[in-house]
Amino acid sequence: MLHLETVILFCLKQLNGERTIYSIYHLLNGKKSSQTIQDAHLFSLKEFFGVYGELTREAFEQITEDLFRKNLIDICGEQQYQLTVAGLEYLESKWLDHYLDGWNYHTYTMLFWDRLSLLTQVISNLVYEETKYVPIQKNIDLQNWLKSVLKKINKPRTDLGRILFSELTESFNQGKNLDPSIVVFRLTGFQQIGLTPLQAAMKLKMDIHDYHLQFIQIIHYLIQTIKKDSSRFSMLTFLINDLDKENVLTLSSRKTWNLLKKGYSPKEIADLRNLKLSTIEDHLVEFALHLEEFSIDPYVDKHLQEEIIEFSHRNGTRQLKRIKDQVKAATYLQIRLILAKYGDREWN
Repeated sequence: MLHLETVILFCLKQLNGERTIYSIYHLLNGKKSSQTIQDAHLFSLKEFFGVYGELTREAFEQITEDLFRKNLIDICGEQQYQLTVAGLEYLESKWLDHYLDGWNYHTYTMLFWDRLSLLTQVISNLVYEETKYVPIQKNIDLQNWLKSVLKKINKPRTDLGRILFSELTESFNQGKNLDPSIVVFRLTGFQQIGLTPLQAAMKLKMDIHDYHLQFIQIIHYLIQTIKKDSSRFSMLTFLINDLDKENVLTLSSRKTWNLLKKGYSPKEIADLRNLKLSTIEDHLVEFALHLEEFSIDPYVDKHLQEEIIEFSHRNGTRQLKRIKDQVKAATYLQIRLILAKYGDREWN
């Protein structure tokens, strides 16, 4: 079973002492800063982006202190930690393959759950011909979505429960190291109220943080399974039909991109939009991360690109200051652009 402790240890291992411990906190929270987004790419941690938006700073710090007290991590700088030998051994013994995919699913993970929970409740009550109950989801848009879906499913009322049960059972049977009860205990049905996250965690004798991680993992697993073979899940497919991945660029950066394509310089765009030049530069880094068609050549000489890539790869570092100290001709923006464009490639 995947634990929050092991996820934090894995992230620390990937960061290799080049970021503070709080970069992991921001990653798990899904902070939409250019630094956190770039870290998710550079250190191959995209699957954990935004998987625990509810995690408090206090709880995160407590877990960090516990890892330190257990001698699994050690201080290597200001607010920086690295794994001890015991920590590496612990991680190796506990780490499991998982289904988390925060980068692709964090924007609609909970919407998927809200839809599944409402669908289950309504179908359960339809099967028992119960009409007097309070919908578990109060959102009118969600209720209207379900009404339209039930019309599209167009199956006899008596068959709906069997179909939903069959599809959920089949999807769960394909997973490894998953406990369906983590989600099932939360579902509301005919004369049955679903448990709260804390109640479910207590019933399963799980730490609340581990429970949350497992819950999100199962939701991501269901999304992946349904997407992979939608023809086998005629009812569950309706849960994801219109959940396209949001545009990878923020609204503000899209405006910058449109002006950049029209030939405006970063300085001119900053003036036109009444923004700081540093904000526009953050947008350039976003483009380098996400847009294949964006070339960094106008901003960084080819020779300088090669020099920085070579130094970064040879020394196994993505630390801006360390690269800047070595390649003095480069600006921090140029280093960020190069790392964003090429930094997550496999190193030889």
